[in-house]
Amino acid sequence: MLASLLTVLATALSLLVVDIIFSGVDIANFPAALIAAVVIGIVNTGVKPLISLLSLPLNILSLGAFSLVVNGLCFWLASLFVPGFRVAGLLAFIFAPVLLSFVNTFLSKYFAERYPSTTQE
Repeated sequence: MLASLLTVLATALSLLVVDIIFSGVDIANFPAALIAAVVIGIVNTGVKPLISLLSLPLNILSLGAFSLVVNGLCFWLASLFVPGFRVAGLLAFIFAPVLLSFVNTFLSKYFAERYPSTTQE
């Protein structure tokens, strides 16, 4: 349970960092970031596999570069469901999910080192 909460917290904090760096990503406040983190998790586990499967031929033809578009689409789709979270512009659509992934990995590693009892073996 604590591991899930820390994952949502890391994603919410990562979203705030993305908001600072990309002008095309707007998050109104921290509660909106928390809700967006949950919705991004739901979209990534529910919708992203289907979109990835349907776009597999394009992904093969582009040697994997189309996965950036799939990530951007899922990121934008999550923004449609969360009031106070907006994604606008091509640069934010493509590169904000990449930055989100990097920052989220860093924060998740930080929390895992800080609270080792939350990692599952």
